[in-house]
Amino acid sequence: MALLENKMIRLEYEILETFDAGIELLGPEVKSLKGSRGSLKGAYVVVRGGEAFLAGMQIPPYQPANTPKGYDEHRLRRLLLTKKEIVRLLGLEKERGLTILPQMVYNKGDKVKVRLVVVRKLKKHDKRELLKKREANRESERLLKSEH
Repeated sequence: MALLENKMIRLEYEILETFDAGIELLGPEVKSLKGSRGSLKGAYVVVRGGEAFLAGMQIPPYQPANTPKGYDEHRLRRLLLTKKEIVRLLGLEKERGLTILPQMVYNKGDKVKVRLVVVRKLKKHDKRELLKKREANRESERLLKSEH
């Protein structure tokens, strides 16, 4: 079940690879996410010092009156990945034209996970072609349904 999702990724980018990672959160942040409060808009992954971090993700306080002083909604959040996955992400991050973005935050049992995607920005003409293909597929599906 997706708690948060960045649906614009499919439209704006070509997805090359996906990773699933755990995320280090504070208790109130987990409660806030389970209430579907937060935003992945503008969020991205940074790999530094052998660790991966999620930057730009916004998680508002669960109970604003009880929030600890100095709580930052946009703080860096550490991603829980294996060393092998971190090395792979580091190599992909350095490759020209590739970006690592969070596609969704979801529950897996009692854990909160993040689906990371390695993407390349689509050109305008590529977007048009993609939209035309989707429309053609929808039209053919409609025709098949109407025949039955």
